[in-house]
Amino acid sequence: MKRLVWVPILVIVAAGWTVADERSGLPAWQRLNGDLGSARARIAVLHSDIDALEREANALDGDAFAIERAIREDLGLALPGETVVRLASGRPAAAAPR
Repeated sequence: MKRLVWVPILVIVAAGWTVADERSGLPAWQRLNGDLGSARARIAVLHSDIDALEREANALDGDAFAIERAIREDLGLALPGETVVRLASGRPAAAAPR
């Protein structure tokens, strides 16, 4: 019966040693597990970006107004006689006719 008392004590000591020892791999596993969580969050953001780009591509397919809007916003172009006004926030404003 006395021998069985030492078993839990040895298990606790071994677990404590594993947590404290840098060479056990546990700290590396925890670091990698954190990196995995960050990578999964980044993947979710990228999937959201892909969805937005697919919606924009579908809108551009055959819609003359969407194509003109994209040209104006992305390239900063205007039709002859129009003035382009840029806002401080960096977002392009709608061109106003002269």
